[in-house]
Amino acid sequence: MDRKLKLRQIALAALIAMGAAQGVNAQALQNSSASAGAIGGVVSQPGTTAALPATSQAGQAQTSALTSDEAKQSAAGNVAELQQMIRGSDLSELRTTYNGSYGASLLFYGKEMTYYVALFQQKNFWRVIKTQDATRADMIYKDFVRQTMQLSDVEIRRTQLEAQKAFTERMIALQQDNANRLQADLDVARQQQSIVATQQQQTRAEATSLAQQKASAQDQLRAAQRQVRDLQRQLESGLPVR
Repeated sequence: MDRKLKLRQIALAALIAMGAAQGVNAQALQNSSASAGAIGGVVSQPGTTAALPATSQAGQAQTSALTSDEAKQSAAGNVAELQQMIRGSDLSELRTTYNGSYGASLLFYGKEMTYYVALFQQKNFWRVIKTQDATRADMIYKDFVRQTMQLSDVEIRRTQLEAQKAFTERMIALQQDNANRLQADLDVARQQQSIVATQQQQTRAEATSLAQQKASAQDQLRAAQRQVRDLQRQLESGLPVR
């Protein structure tokens, strides 16, 4: 009986020891992962993704290449830090892409081998991610560039529509001006046509009157000629004939 009790106690002690060892190993792994993330700036393998500000396109979901730790970096002061560093001359601009009023930049601080990836609108920083992993920085930069394209879609469309509207309004004004000139020409033509018609009517009336006066004058001329011939015959009456 005592032997069985001792065996049970030994087994229980062994189980307790194994459980404690597993807990220690798990805690050590967790601490090791946290230390690696602190040294590298970001976790090299993406964990849960955090969505950046939604685009203005309704219903269009937007995913981010950022890990949860990276998504919290802007709140930790990366924006203010980058704004302060830009005032100096130690920061190098590696890449910048603009889409509408949105843009993405990849910046490098050589003294600490640190990359800053920024998403901005109208040159105001929106999000800033800081990392010492060059591959990770390039991945985040490409993701930010993709987001600038999505964010600027409606803005670019609005710009195009504004230009089309202004162009259409200018064309309407030109066509209206052309129509006004043509209408003015037509009014002048109609007015001149009315004047010409009146003049022609007057001219025809004058021509008719002149024709009547001519006929009367010709009648008078013929009568006068007859009278002259009669008087001439009377005057020469009784005179020798040649």
